[in-house]
Amino acid sequence: DVQLVESGGGSVQAAGSLRLSCAASGATFSTYSMGWFRQAPGKEREGVAVINGGGSTSYADSVKGRFTISKDNANDTLFLQMNSLKPEDTAMYYCAADPRWWLYFRTDEYAYWGQGTQVTVS
Repeated sequence: DVQLVESGGGSVQAAGSLRLSCAASGATFSTYSMGWFRQAPGKEREGVAVINGGGSTSYADSVKGRFTISKDNANDTLFLQMNSLKPEDTAMYYCAADPRWWLYFRTDEYAYWGQGTQVTVS
């Protein structure tokens, strides 16, 4: 079975940094669409950053220039480097994966999801 396990969340002051990791298992993820999504209380889940099977990336406008998504195919691990964090970045952050090459920000179509890791910026 495919499993995604996020780590690296926590509490940080505004302008600080965090690095999220997502350890994937149960499949060969090098050709998968993968991404980071977040959900704040009372809001819908939104796409933050996504990466396709070839390594192309895309970011939500709200995080461009501050967040970087990357993937270590050798170790099946997805990362999200978050710099210059703002209070509005506070949310539960989820890792998602799908065997299709490029799902972009089609949130509802991702087949696999992790349990999430909380990020709080004050």
